[in-house]
Amino acid sequence: MHNFRELKVWQEAISLAKQVYEMTAKFPANEKYGLTSQMNRAVVSIASNIAEGAGRNSDKEFVQFLSIALGSAFEVDTQLVLANEFQFLSETYYKSLTIKLNEVQRMLYGFQQSIIRKIKKSSV
Repeated sequence: MHNFRELKVWQEAISLAKQVYEMTAKFPANEKYGLTSQMNRAVVSIASNIAEGAGRNSDKEFVQFLSIALGSAFEVDTQLVLANEFQFLSETYYKSLTIKLNEVQRMLYGFQQSIIRKIKKSSV
């Protein structure tokens, strides 16, 4: 079991979620149940799945939850592209969020791979 609050990737996912919520609050009102809702749920899912996986009893389960978190991160990536295409955010803000999101994706993948290596090492 890991203390998720100490994980840098969880902390970055929380920071990203705050930024996405601030951004989607400025979306058009008619997007409240569309892209706004989708983005908010997906970005919350990243940190939530990291935390849930950290609370599981095995590293194998943790890897699965990190995989789900990574999938949610790619979902947010697509939604950012759409928000940019619909001109709901500035190009500068889009690039800034994309950089932050890509960093979270890299961290998730790297962390997941390190746990997989640990699992393989302990099974030898």
